[in-house]
Amino acid sequence: MKKDFEDIILTYKGEKSDLIPILQDIQSKYGYLPEEMMKKVSQFTGISPSEVYGVATFYSQFRFKPTGRKHILVCKGTACHVSGANQIIEGIERHLGIKEGEITFDMEYSLESVGCLGCCALAPCAMVNQDIKSNLTLKDVKSLFSKRKKDN
Repeated sequence: MKKDFEDIILTYKGEKSDLIPILQDIQSKYGYLPEEMMKKVSQFTGISPSEVYGVATFYSQFRFKPTGRKHILVCKGTACHVSGANQIIEGIERHLGIKEGEITFDMEYSLESVGCLGCCALAPCAMVNQDIKSNLTLKDVKSLFSKRKKDN
């Protein structure tokens, strides 16, 4: 991680204004903000660890746990909610054997709900990494993860 951190901070001066871009670069590299990296950011910028953590927790873009290689975001906005988003989440949880906010043992899948994906006309919808899955049904959930069942 030390080498990675050095590579990330090459273009920064260690100023307070560098904080968010550095955190974004770290998350881009790891998929989340490892605690060790947060400490290094604090040392590099001279910002207290509690302030670094405070900034990172303020912005919803930052994560503190790793995500799976296939990160599933299920929309729970109004259109998706009334179209069955909760049933979709429950179906994914059953199929993958995890709860919302968790990651599968093999680090392949993680599941999270979000307020809105901006695809209201496609409700209910989810995003797997950057791929939108629209007009989802429980049958779709089974087909999305049918390969996983065969692998187990």
